[in-house]
Amino acid sequence: MQPSEMVMNPKQVFLSVLIFGVAGLLLFMYLQVWIEEQHTGRVEKKREQKATSVTREKIQEHITDQHPKFHIPDDPKGKKENLNSERPTRVLTETSHSQGENQSLGKTTGSPTIKLIEKHQGTKTLFKKLNEMNWPLDIRPLNKSLVKDNRWKKTDETQEKRRSFLQEFCKKYGGVSHPQSHLFHMVSRIYVEDKHRILYCEVPKAGCSNWKRILMVLNGLAPSTYNISHDAVHYGKHLKKLDSFDLKGIYTRLNTYTKAVFVRDPMERLVSAFRDKFEHPNSYYHPVFGKAIIKKYRPNACEEALNNGSGVKFKEFVHYLLDSHRPVGMDIHWEKVSKLCYPCLINYDFVGKFETLEEDANYFLQLIGAPKELKFPNFKDRHSSDERTNAQVVRQYLKDLTRTERQLIYDFYYLDYLMFNYTTPFS
Repeated sequence: MQPSEMVMNPKQVFLSVLIFGVAGLLLFMYLQVWIEEQHTGRVEKKREQKATSVTREKIQEHITDQHPKFHIPDDPKGKKENLNSERPTRVLTETSHSQGENQSLGKTTGSPTIKLIEKHQGTKTLFKKLNEMNWPLDIRPLNKSLVKDNRWKKTDETQEKRRSFLQEFCKKYGGVSHPQSHLFHMVSRIYVEDKHRILYCEVPKAGCSNWKRILMVLNGLAPSTYNISHDAVHYGKHLKKLDSFDLKGIYTRLNTYTKAVFVRDPMERLVSAFRDKFEHPNSYYHPVFGKAIIKKYRPNACEEALNNGSGVKFKEFVHYLLDSHRPVGMDIHWEKVSKLCYPCLINYDFVGKFETLEEDANYFLQLIGAPKELKFPNFKDRHSSDERTNAQVVRQYLKDLTRTERQLIYDFYYLDYLMFNYTTPFS
């Protein structure tokens, strides 16, 4: 090769410099955004931990004043305690279901660096607009003009008690959640039905499959709830979520639509999730969660169990739940309602309970003017031959746990217990 052939012409030199310059600029912008996000995340985490600590002290003080025999234990994450310990721990009272009741900021395209920058800019705008919106809004009276039947009187009275209880709880302990949480994340579990102006927050293992069937019928996507398969409900993507709208669309719907959440006794919901995901063949939960749980919490596990993740025991599942260093993350089927639906930031107009699901759901359908022939389905979505998870079934599972483990489960779900007026299903 001649020396003249090794020399790059000016155009090649210019292009090379330009490419390296753009690459360097993008790398610099990425690092700048990453550093800012890391700093912001640490600040928000410290703020959240401080507020949660203050809130817990306020709740403890209030409950101790009102009921001296009640005690909310310290946050289990702050404890260094052997889960197998039989050390006595004070727990809440008798079994009872309920006291006092007879995605992103827009579809961006381009490189990951550009998406990261746009997301960062959008978050700043979001926080500014949230402040301008005077968040959160007060709860509104239910519109009962469409309810003509006196048979709903008792259900209505119960509903008003639940609404007022949750509202009073959030007024006293509003520091439980923060508007600094990303709005699009906060509303990511909320389904939208525009025709009847409904927002439904999905709580898995609390009747959510049949609620999605109801929303599909109301949307005109199906003639009957009985014709919709489990896969169509959960994987069909027929329903819109609130985070698919822009900021104005989200805020308008939060202000004007009827917002509903259906909850369940936390311990029952946990046992129901375990039975569904780990006691039946499952191509996702066994290899993803099961293998990790068995590997970390089962001494001398056999090769077969380590390879397929089947046969997780309830005690092992509880150890995973209570471990602050879980080998795999949380899952919506056993995540707290306070983190799925943000009840102290989003003021729900209707609070239904799984324990009175059909009655509550059919009353709600009356309130929103659903077709008269539409009734909430009462069939079991999957594993129909299994006994439904109830207080008696839960007690059988709790027998395998120590008193301390049962108490720590309460610690984990304590906000859900308090917000929705549940007591522990164990004595």
